[in-house]
Amino acid sequence: MNAKTKHAAIFLAISLLWLKTYIVYKVSFTLPIDHFLQEILLFLNPLSFLVLYFCLANLASPAKRRRIIFWLSFIYSFILYANVVYYRFFTDFLTIPVLFQTKNVGDIGNSVYELIYFTDIFFFVDLFLLAYLLKQTRWKSDHLLKPVDRRKLFLCGVAILSVHLILAEINRPQLLTRTFDREILVKSLGTFNYHLYDIMLQSKSSMQKALASNMDAEEILLNVKKETANNPELYGIAKGKNLIMVSLESTQNFVLNYEINGEEVTPFLNELAKSSYYFNNFYHQTGQGKTSDSEFLIDNSLYPLPRGAVFQTHPLNEYNAMPEILKTNGYYSAVFHGNNKSFWNRDVIYKTMGYDKFYSEEYYNVTDENSINYGLKDIPFFEQSMPYLKKLPQPFYARFITLTNHHPYLINEKEQWIEPYPVEDGTVSRYFTTVRYADEALRQFFEELKSSGLYENSVVVVYGDHYGISERHQEAMADVLSKATLTAYNQVELQQVPLFIHVPGKKGKQIDTVGGQIDLKPTLLHLLGIESKDDVHFGTDLFSKEHHELTVLRNGSFVTEDYIYTNETCYVKPFGAPVEEEKCKPYIEQAKEELDQSDQIIYGDLLRFLK
Repeated sequence: MNAKTKHAAIFLAISLLWLKTYIVYKVSFTLPIDHFLQEILLFLNPLSFLVLYFCLANLASPAKRRRIIFWLSFIYSFILYANVVYYRFFTDFLTIPVLFQTKNVGDIGNSVYELIYFTDIFFFVDLFLLAYLLKQTRWKSDHLLKPVDRRKLFLCGVAILSVHLILAEINRPQLLTRTFDREILVKSLGTFNYHLYDIMLQSKSSMQKALASNMDAEEILLNVKKETANNPELYGIAKGKNLIMVSLESTQNFVLNYEINGEEVTPFLNELAKSSYYFNNFYHQTGQGKTSDSEFLIDNSLYPLPRGAVFQTHPLNEYNAMPEILKTNGYYSAVFHGNNKSFWNRDVIYKTMGYDKFYSEEYYNVTDENSINYGLKDIPFFEQSMPYLKKLPQPFYARFITLTNHHPYLINEKEQWIEPYPVEDGTVSRYFTTVRYADEALRQFFEELKSSGLYENSVVVVYGDHYGISERHQEAMADVLSKATLTAYNQVELQQVPLFIHVPGKKGKQIDTVGGQIDLKPTLLHLLGIESKDDVHFGTDLFSKEHHELTVLRNGSFVTEDYIYTNETCYVKPFGAPVEEEKCKPYIEQAKEELDQSDQIIYGDLLRFLK
């Protein structure tokens, strides 16, 4: 009996999954190939996992082997398909922390449904074929394999994996240190080798807190800036005033002053820019935690994690968050959100960060008529929140989290104040209708603030939490932006989100400073006349002349006054022409260092040593 007949069933399963994975790489994922070696890696990487993976089947008895081969194939296919669905919206790959966020799935049913296509049945056609063949054919490999044959198959798998890893390291030196760039990891290692590596990273991060010491904290914290210069003209101008924060779900900056058939998409925000400090070069810096990451960034001035959401993975860490700082200065703090209180683990981490009250879904009258997607629509959300807001002890810090402008961007026709954008891509087309609805909801909220008497005694901050349209919609977005195609430079520019800081009695002003969500904490504390010199943070005051114009995104890209760096390419602003990497080199190491230091603070729970 030759080796081929001994392993016939396994060879069939490997071949089918290998071919399917490569097709998925080319069709379902956007993995740019720069040269022939990368194409070889893309073709090879499923095989290096599959051969070793199916060695497990050889450990079973002949009677059970065919059944195990089928179930191994099913598990592999299911995980591959789960990555495809996740990628369709986030243009990213699953991580272990994300898999443990399954309790969120029930709240995002509409989005998941929108991402599953009828044609997805073809992802599993090979399983039907495999099941039929395994049932109908008497595979000679059902005979018990000798230990020497098992070792040969195992050594073959090890040899393929070794060659694969060598080629991957040649293609991208120090590959395994680029944990934040999952696209490069998947392209080089393969989906399943990447998942194994992710499991290793999860185990490592879980150990960091247990092994952390006061010495580790001192080493990191000494290098993290604890003080940021303020603007003497603006420092303390809002001392004692209420602070109201409004998170605009999925709102990107390009919608401002945009028109469809002569109709403004954001008429209220356009007017708000004239009466507020409007930052037109402001970026979200979120990771896989999206809205929860934006909250974490703003309240802590720490970066989100490269994998998963801090709200889920480290809710009981010691933080020095905005609510806690403001409480020592006489402030009461509350969050308003018309959704399930446990979504993103908010009911737990809000207590950790020092919030006094969380008005979640249970405090609102939510019906089928006034809710959509993830909870209460924005207009009734603000209306029902006002009685609670007016009763808060002053001064207060109140955060409002809107919901309606969320993928898949659904809104009743009677509540559409603008026509959908004329493009075949439904996600992009509908996006403008829900942005317009959110804009109208915000206008009404401001009117309610004025009629309640709170407006003149409150600093109101309005910001976009993260992108709304992912890279999967490049063709439609190129049409929206009147461009022939979108480059990597354009994609970074699309991470701009609006930021308005409305201070009573102050005239509006557009500020071109490059900044990000991580800068809001020291900026707002200084406006309220609160020092930040004893705080551990990575942001700097956006109003300060000494503000550091280096905005680092969670994927390692960054933006400066003159350059944008992404996908290992340096682009000069404002035209986006590639230039030599030397232009960006002074910032590359600094950007990586900031992300690494912030990660160590969170993984090791290092702020507990300061307390």
